[in-house]
Amino acid sequence: MQKTLKLFKKSRIIKKHTILDYKSSSKAQYLKAKVEIKNGDLLFLKEYISSTEHLYSYHWQKANGDLIIRWDNSPHHKSLTTFPHHKHSPDLEESYETTFKDIIKVIKKIMKKGK
Repeated sequence: MQKTLKLFKKSRIIKKHTILDYKSSSKAQYLKAKVEIKNGDLLFLKEYISSTEHLYSYHWQKANGDLIIRWDNSPHHKSLTTFPHHKHSPDLEESYETTFKDIIKVIKKIMKKGK
């Protein structure tokens, strides 16, 4: 979770961020945030991390609300080889991106291509 919080300030593609909810205990951490990308896109994220779990949802969208990609690991697409990790772009796909750092790398790469 600390890596995610540090990336809010370190990443060059992030214009600003708003922490909507943050809870921390000796057993787990939960973060819900809204990130504004420099091109005006928005990234909404939720992460729950404990010693046994890492649950996440990263929802990247245009400023007008149109979905670009959503990554999550809700366990409901058992047919995918990356189960439970998957993405909607908007079609359902396998996903190897499972951390906020991975997502930022993908967004940077796509932005460089001009999409």
